[in-house]
Amino acid sequence: MNENPTATRKRRRKNSDAGDGKNNKEVKGILTSLLFLDEQEKHDELELQKISEEEKNSIETNHRKKKNAMFDYYSNLDDYYSDVEESEEIKRKKSRGVARAALVAVTAATEDGADSKDAKSGGGVPRRLWVKDRSGAWWDECNKPEFPEQEFKKAFRMGKVTFDAICEELNSVIAKEDTTLRNAIPVKQRVAVCLWRLATGDPLRLVSKRFGLGISTCHKLVLEVCTAIKNVLMPKYLQWPDEVSIKNIKNEFESISGIPNVVGSMYTSHVPIIAPKISVAAYFNKRHTERNQKTSYSITVQGVVNPRGVFTDVCIGWPGSMNDDQVLEKSALFHRASSGFMEGVWVVGGSGYPLMDWVLVPYTQQNLTWTQHAFNEKIGEVKKIAKDAFARLKGRWGCLQKRTEVKLQDLPTVLGACCVLHNICESRNEEIDPELIFDIVDDDMVPEDAMRSVSSMKARDAIAHNLLHHGLAGTKFL
Repeated sequence: MNENPTATRKRRRKNSDAGDGKNNKEVKGILTSLLFLDEQEKHDELELQKISEEEKNSIETNHRKKKNAMFDYYSNLDDYYSDVEESEEIKRKKSRGVARAALVAVTAATEDGADSKDAKSGGGVPRRLWVKDRSGAWWDECNKPEFPEQEFKKAFRMGKVTFDAICEELNSVIAKEDTTLRNAIPVKQRVAVCLWRLATGDPLRLVSKRFGLGISTCHKLVLEVCTAIKNVLMPKYLQWPDEVSIKNIKNEFESISGIPNVVGSMYTSHVPIIAPKISVAAYFNKRHTERNQKTSYSITVQGVVNPRGVFTDVCIGWPGSMNDDQVLEKSALFHRASSGFMEGVWVVGGSGYPLMDWVLVPYTQQNLTWTQHAFNEKIGEVKKIAKDAFARLKGRWGCLQKRTEVKLQDLPTVLGACCVLHNICESRNEEIDPELIFDIVDDDMVPEDAMRSVSSMKARDAIAHNLLHHGLAGTKFL
């Protein structure tokens, strides 16, 4: 039963050799796998590199194609515009040549005594080269003597006699001479364009259709006529009264209110404008915005009127955010008064103005006495004269009721012209259609410093006492 030791060692060696062979095979398999993976990784890298090179080449190719296409496009565009400019230059040269030929032909025909038909055949009709054919039939009808007076007044807010008088006074300033290539627009038509625009407030394109003129021409005419009115007619029709007139004005105001030494009734109104490009906040009108629930911008017009509602002083163009007392302090009237110009007289204003040595305003505190109520009643009658004057001013000239196309820097000239035209109509008793009268809304705000003078406070108390105890006021409270 005893095993041979030699046989045992051989068997162990055999088993050991068998195990080593098996381990060697596993190692070889692992090495083979690693080599395979390494080869595979290299192959993948080459594939990716190849794909990347192809994509790069494709992108570069597309970029070159797009760049070439863009160069071709701009090259064609440059060629196109060059052709257009060249053709336009040719057209301009031809136009100038035709115009020169027409001028030469007309001159030659005139010198030779040729008739109009020969002149046309020689050089064409030059007017057709310069003026677009528009219809002015409506104005031609208005300009006829048989045109109804009432219709004329409805269109231009004044009768024919007043209209002709304005044209005559402005003739030397706005008249133009005919040229060879076009006839000048007559003075009457120039004034009519301006008055129609101011009266209706219609856009320039509608004014253009109405009068058969170009839009830019109508715009230019309106500004030219308004400037002429301001320069020529304002010194005559809108000036502070002289001593003789002031005496009469005092008497008229005293007969209306019982208040002595009143030389004017003052009111400040606002004219809506389009939001300006600069200083927008300054022109923002908070009170109009709150009342109308719509963002509003405006400029101010402060006016002093006589008992007939004729303006004797105006201050135009301060931003709509300013209160009445602030506008007053900026006015030329205030500076003249500060120099003693208004000594011994009153200008009556509303509660938005301060009480000063020359400005008389109502009592604004609560729990007024009977005497103070009576005084306010009479002050209100004087103030109403100015307020009614603004109602007629805005009613006559509808451009003051709506935001206009006129530039901000030109508005004082246009508004000043409206005030002058208002005075002319009032002085000539040109009645306004009651339906046109504009509803003026008070936006008075009591100023922070409402009492500027102790002496004026005593003078106001004395006037109030006088009115009541002489039976000139207080009838509504008996």
